[in-house]
Amino acid sequence: MPLQDSSSTSLTELGQRYWLPVYKPRELVLDHGKGARLWDTQGREYVDFGAGIAVNALGHQDPDLLAALTAQAHKLWHSSNVFYTEPPLRLAEELVLASGFAERVFLCNSGAEANEAAIKLVRKWAASQGRPPEQRTIITFTGSFHGRTLATVTATAQPKYQEGYEPLPSGFRYLKFNDAGSLEKAFTEGGIAAVMLEPVQGEGGVVPAAPGFLQRVRQLCDAHDALLVLDEIQCGMGRTGTLFAHAHDAVRPDIVTLAKALGCGFPIGAMLAGPKVAEVMQYGSHGTTFGGNPMAAAVARVALAKLASPAVQINVVRQAQALRTGLDQINKELGLFAEVRGRGLMIGAVLRDAYQGRAGAILDHAANHGLLLLQAGPDVLRFVPPLTITDEELHAGLERLHAALQDFVAA
Repeated sequence: MPLQDSSSTSLTELGQRYWLPVYKPRELVLDHGKGARLWDTQGREYVDFGAGIAVNALGHQDPDLLAALTAQAHKLWHSSNVFYTEPPLRLAEELVLASGFAERVFLCNSGAEANEAAIKLVRKWAASQGRPPEQRTIITFTGSFHGRTLATVTATAQPKYQEGYEPLPSGFRYLKFNDAGSLEKAFTEGGIAAVMLEPVQGEGGVVPAAPGFLQRVRQLCDAHDALLVLDEIQCGMGRTGTLFAHAHDAVRPDIVTLAKALGCGFPIGAMLAGPKVAEVMQYGSHGTTFGGNPMAAAVARVALAKLASPAVQINVVRQAQALRTGLDQINKELGLFAEVRGRGLMIGAVLRDAYQGRAGAILDHAANHGLLLLQAGPDVLRFVPPLTITDEELHAGLERLHAALQDFVAA
């Protein structure tokens, strides 16, 4: 084996040479983290306002997650679902109890897999009722994002993610998000088996469901015998200030999908099934080799308990207000944002017309100032820091954001 050069330049060259070029990461190599801070291989420190795309909800190196992972690593890594192991059994029970609506759980490895399972469950349920394929349509909404598999990218009502992958699966219909009138019209035309949506759209620009919209969707689903499927992969698990994002709207879903923060960095996904669909899939209907393996489930059990705790949820509400206040103060000086929207610690700052399309450039400035930030499309800065972020970490991040935006405006 040749001597290995671990400089950041040599490592990024490996990515450019060997990775399928579907990503465009920033020119730095992260090495380790603690709380809401990260360090790269050159020893430079960053405040993390991205949390691995809303994944590292408990920050980096949370001691309880480390303890759970280490303990399980010394016992059993994998057995497949041909056999029972304790961690996924306990996790399934805890998810059902925490949800308040679910009866059964399917554990998988990612959000896309959870949504794929939800799509299959909707169609299986419709088929069990004797509905022909043309009456198994799933409505999704413009700006949505549901995954990268062929079915979930078709459910994603954003053409930029679908281009070149045709022919796409049939059975999806797209409507304008937060437009109850168009949904009412679609139901009168018939053939709808389910409505699938994010209570707060993530990739679509951090757009919350309008007041009353989810309740109206639930009413229409009930009136027309359709299922309500909520994708809480990004907005769930405490991100909005409640464990489940739909709690803000007081609706009872039929299916909820989870991932990202459920494992706080360890890959896991889950589909929660309510009483209407809990018994539809039987032996052989679906499956996964790695889904719900003991290590992922052991970590997720601890993550779920901590994310559901009052301490974390109180911190989300408090720090969300502090973050909004900080963004407002920056905006009064620089005038960059047309709107700041979102819920809890899932916040989008929409760039004014003069700066449209330049979110990526702002991310470069932020990284140069020691702040890791995300975008939600070309026009929106996305703030999804760890839910446990401290006052000091948040303050430091806002100071760096201020400096980065000053440089951006001056450039």
